[in-house]
This record gives sequence, C-alpha cells and structure tokens, in this order.
Amino acid sequence: MKIRGYAAMTAKAPLAPWEFERRDLGAHDVALDIKYSGICHSDIHQAREEWGPAIFPMVPGHEIAGVVTSIGSAVSKFKVGDLIGVGVFVDSCRVCEPCKNGTQQYCIEGMTGTYNQLERDGKTPAMGGYANVMVINEDYAVTIPANLSLDGVAPLLCAGITLYSPIKHWKAGPGKKVAVMGLGGLGHMGVKFAAALGAEVTVFSHSPSKEADAKAMGADHFVSTKSEGFHTKYSKHFDLILNTVSAELDINIYLSMLGVDGTLVVIGLPGKPYSVEAGSLLPARRSLSGSMIGGIPEMQEMLDFCGKHNIVSDVEVIKADYINEAYERTVASDVKYRFVIDATTF
Repeated sequence: MKIRGYAAMTAKAPLAPWEFERRDLGAHDVALDIKYSGICHSDIHQAREEWGPAIFPMVPGHEIAGVVTSIGSAVSKFKVGDLIGVGVFVDSCRVCEPCKNGTQQYCIEGMTGTYNQLERDGKTPAMGGYANVMVINEDYAVTIPANLSLDGVAPLLCAGITLYSPIKHWKAGPGKKVAVMGLGGLGHMGVKFAAALGAEVTVFSHSPSKEADAKAMGADHFVSTKSEGFHTKYSKHFDLILNTVSAELDINIYLSMLGVDGTLVVIGLPGKPYSVEAGSLLPARRSLSGSMIGGIPEMQEMLDFCGKHNIVSDVEVIKADYINEAYERTVASDVKYRFVIDATTF
C-alpha cells in the first residue's frame, strides 16, 4: 500500500515529504490510520546519524496513536474502529525468556525497532510513524482507553512507558521518596506517574521557571540544581532517583542522596560514560541501574492506568511541515513537553 510520510533521505538532511510502500496485510496484521505521531529526541539522534550508521531513507517515529481500519484474517485482539498504539518496537524473536515473559524490549536476539532497523526477514527496512498509515502485527500493538485524548497519548508509547516501567519495577508508592532528575519530555511523565501512585515526589531541574509546572503535575518539592550545594539537605534521603537527563553531570552528587538500599535508575543517554566513585555506593548499599521502555503487557498496563487516572503527556501539536523546526526546538529544550505531529497533515 502506498503511504505518505516524511523522511530523512540522508544523514543530517532536513526531513521532507516522501511516498513509500508498506507490506500487504498479513493474517495477524492490523492496518491503522495514524492520527498522531510523537517526536522523540531519539528520532533526531537517529535521523542525524548521531548513534552510529543508520538506514536511509528513514521514516522516524515510534510514538504512534491511531484507529484500526482493517484486520488480517486471523486477528483476534482488535477490530475495525479500535483505538490502538504502537511504540518503540514492532517485533522480537518471541521465543527467548524475555519475550515469553512479556519483556520483549530485552529480547536476547534484539527487538525489531519501529524504524532504522531491518524487519525479522533481515532485508526489509522498518519505517516508522511519521506517516499516515501503519501496518503492525497485532501482538505488538496496544489498546488505547477511549477517554484519553489521542494527541496526549502518543508520547506515552515511548516517553510514558520509559518512566512507568522503572517506577513500577522499583515499587514507587505511598511511603516512598522519589526524585526525578529533569522536567522534560521524559521527566514530566515520571512526576505524573510517581505522584499518581502516591509517592512523595521531588523534582531536580536546572530550569527554576519550571517549578509551577512541576507542582501542577503532582510534585511535592522542586529543587533548582543551579543553587550551590542543592543536594546537601537531601543526603541519604531518597528511595528512588530517576535520571532522565542526557547531559553530562556528576552522578556521584545524586548517588549521595540515596538512602539505604536506594536505587538511581539511568534513563537518559549522556554523551560520555559516568565516572562512578565506589565511595558513592558503599555507605548505604546503593544501586546504580538502568531501564529501557517496557514490554507489551506493561505498555497495556500503563495505558489502563492512564485511563483510570486521566494521565496524558503535555504536548504541542504541530503540522508535518513544522517537523524540522520542531527538531531544532527539541534540541534547545524549547517545548512543553513533547511535540506531536497531526498525521492528517502528511
């Protein structure tokens, strides 16, 4: 089927309109009209080939919300008219332990990314959600609750699950003190989820102007990292710290704020490795860990949770012809808090 979308034809080239083909509907596939597609910072890194060799032409986009328009002959999970979402991956090996236990994002063979990867056949480039139509195997899509706005749902398929997964894994909730480093596209979702689960939430941000936003999202405390010695009053204080920052920083300052058996989870991707001092870990049996998106069952759990608590991402909706400007603004952190493309404009 012929698809309209936006693509980067070469590394660092501006994205431009492009027509391409998706596969015909297989027995277990569903086709969906994409309504909204979120812009993730990782789209920019990959379109600009900042994470190593990439596949071009590239149609980015892995925060996809839409409506089912047709289904394959063996599909049982969805029907025409259903609201569904597609996230960061569209397939996996299906037979390894992570795949069988629903953590497909950690597939031993490697998950198949929604774009900038080859499909499982090893030869067909996967094309993402900056387009008007998507074809997806039913096992790798999730149901969107009808009470949520689709534009605000789109970023949940990446930014949302990236925070929901560690928050649930490390059991944030009543009686737990959770800190979120950075109030951006990722961080603001961490605040909303941790607050909805009943944790005491503190935001660390280099932007003092975001304090009102943080409090409106459910944060109990806001700390400006521009203040000298900002961390001293929080020594051995937190149970869980979520690091959504991709910039280089002294991770030892934040480790010092963990209490006994506390964990700092790395979610952002800094340009250089952290220098971790053993003395930052030993005094309180602290852990430094990492987390990456979530599996299909957890994505569905997150969306159901969002439906129950009316949680969506804070977004700025744009037309397709604004994508390149949106990229520049995203790099400059000039968005509150996630750009979402109106897919009807492709």
